[in-house]
Amino acid sequence: MFYSIVQRYLESSDFPGIHLMDFISFRAGVTFALALLIALIFGQRVIHRLQRMQIGEEIRDLGLAGQMEKRGTPTMGGVIIILAILLPCLLVGNLTNVYMILMLVATVWMGSIGFLDDYRKIKFHNKDGLKGKYKVTGQVGLGLLVGITMWLSPQIVMSENTEVMNLELKETEVVHSPIYEKTPQTTIPFVKNHNFNYEWLTNWISDPEAAQTMGWIVFVAVVIMVVTAVSNGANLTDGLDGLCAGTSAIIGVALLIMAYLGGNIIYSGYLNIMYIPGSEELVVYAAAFIGALVGFLWYNAPPAQVFMGDTGSLMLGGVIAVFAILIRKELLIPLLCLIFFLEDVSVVLQVSYFKATRRKYGEGRRIFKMTPLHHHFQKEAPAGSHVLLKFPRIPIPESRIVIRFWIVGILLAVLTFVTLKVR
Repeated sequence: MFYSIVQRYLESSDFPGIHLMDFISFRAGVTFALALLIALIFGQRVIHRLQRMQIGEEIRDLGLAGQMEKRGTPTMGGVIIILAILLPCLLVGNLTNVYMILMLVATVWMGSIGFLDDYRKIKFHNKDGLKGKYKVTGQVGLGLLVGITMWLSPQIVMSENTEVMNLELKETEVVHSPIYEKTPQTTIPFVKNHNFNYEWLTNWISDPEAAQTMGWIVFVAVVIMVVTAVSNGANLTDGLDGLCAGTSAIIGVALLIMAYLGGNIIYSGYLNIMYIPGSEELVVYAAAFIGALVGFLWYNAPPAQVFMGDTGSLMLGGVIAVFAILIRKELLIPLLCLIFFLEDVSVVLQVSYFKATRRKYGEGRRIFKMTPLHHHFQKEAPAGSHVLLKFPRIPIPESRIVIRFWIVGILLAVLTFVTLKVR
């Protein structure tokens, strides 16, 4: 809003400092500061409001240390994160930029699904909340919207990077195509030039136009899978105070840097990655995203004064997925968001193994002491239990688990950047 006013009415004026709004770094700094302040100032008010409305978390006794002490802690705190993201972006962001629009839509879309889930849990005292099929439908819908928009929008293009030999300097240099293409390309690690085109999977089709269309359809299918997997992974990770918020903030920093590099033709040339014009606006959103999470952690750090609930966790996963897709880094998600992925896989493996052993032995057995994965480290291995992985036998304190997961998240972010230079 304010950015649009500056661009329309004040751009040609001599008002001191008005041209600072032209710099992505300045606007990103402003959105970070605003998001942080909004989360800190309004967070306490939202918590008091939730307490007055008696919106507390329903806790089941699963034998975890300190678990029952959390009963009644206000939930739906994801509202704080959503407000702290939306308000700064609406004020300082470029609302004509398709990348910013998609991120704001993703925030509201997934936040609304999470809100409905939390609302049903609280109103009907139902721990399951919104049925899984409705959550997946919402996630698929967002994936379709993002994928088709990227397919059809004329604003979403990229400039392919290629290495050429400079005969004068006798060394290779990266050159970006002067022609901006609309193509379903993405970044892939460990490969020279780091580009993968989904149309390569459909080049067996004789009709070039049909092959191109099928390539985009494959891309849209990948978008749907990524949005669904990351959103559910973040949702499962939200089980310890500060775990999901802190991990998401680390991922947000990595994505911000990637967006800045990919939206700058000089830095993208240095890293030999594709240049995506217009995607630099995502840096502004990412700064608000990080600021909102840091502010929320003020109240969510152990012992938490508020839980984000599905309102926050489903939104965070969906936003991270869409952001990575828009900067063409969705194939780096398995490494960058490995914690989310492991939380997902731990549940799938646990359920599958339990059902298989129950059919075979008449009694279900487990791989982990408890899932999602972070609870495995909290629980003591019962003597004589049929659990494959009993390490650690002594429960680890919750705060230590959270900090260790944060450290792993930082290492994963660093490794993700390393893959961009490893050929």
